[in-house]
Amino acid sequence: MTPRFDAIGLVVADLAASVAFYRRVGFAFPEGAENEPHAEARLPGGVRLMLDTEEMVRSIVPGWQPPAGGGRHSLALLCDGPGEVDAVYEDLVGAGYHGGQKPWDAPWGQRYAVVHDPDGHGVDLFAPLAPE
Repeated sequence: MTPRFDAIGLVVADLAASVAFYRRVGFAFPEGAENEPHAEARLPGGVRLMLDTEEMVRSIVPGWQPPAGGGRHSLALLCDGPGEVDAVYEDLVGAGYHGGQKPWDAPWGQRYAVVHDPDGHGVDLFAPLAPE
């Protein structure tokens, strides 16, 4: 028996706000997911993004408290090209989400930007600078 990577789970304060953010960048959460304490979107390749409310987590782990600080993890989204990095960043920031790092040409050969979801989870946007 070998365990297989199947899902990424994030704990969120406001599930509806988080579902709206991740839908905006292309995650296909089912209709009505924003009204539940747990929501899942299947990603290409079969991995799932799971969102759970803080209340849901406390129902499983009594006394659970969100960690202080932040920056402990991020999701990285591959864009089709450098222009898409810029466009997605501008769309999200224009919609009121916090831009953590404006798009820039990173020394490792990628156009790179960071936006924060409603709970402050980093969402990295990137694309190779040169065609592969």
